[in-house]
Amino acid sequence: MQFTIQEIKDWQEVVDKIIPDLKHNILLLKGNLGAGKTTFTQFLLKKLGSQDEVNSPTYSIVNEYNTPKGKIYHFDLYRLKNIEEVYDIGIEEYLDNAFLCIIEWPEVYEEELYGLKYHTMSIVNTGDEREISFE
Repeated sequence: MQFTIQEIKDWQEVVDKIIPDLKHNILLLKGNLGAGKTTFTQFLLKKLGSQDEVNSPTYSIVNEYNTPKGKIYHFDLYRLKNIEEVYDIGIEEYLDNAFLCIIEWPEVYEEELYGLKYHTMSIVNTGDEREISFE
């Protein structure tokens, strides 16, 4: 799926169209700094019924949220330098016990996902708009 949005409120339409196609419990979010990864996550969690305040996990590495369907874990792997640091945070335990794991900056861990089913969302900030692809 492809989307182009120009305003923050447009994320709602993206979320509304993606949720029916969200079949796997891992969602990789790719995009440059300020692309809208956390903003998308805020809209997604609200739509999934979470009452929690959604913040970027930049410094905590992982945030946990509750929804009626189960736990959602939101990762930011930007500051992790290698795969050992990813395993040190216990990522496998989270993946095994989550309704959904949202992983920002997944590149350091992506090879380890070989054989698993997951979705990827890429967000490109062109200045005036965001170009989004979801698979």
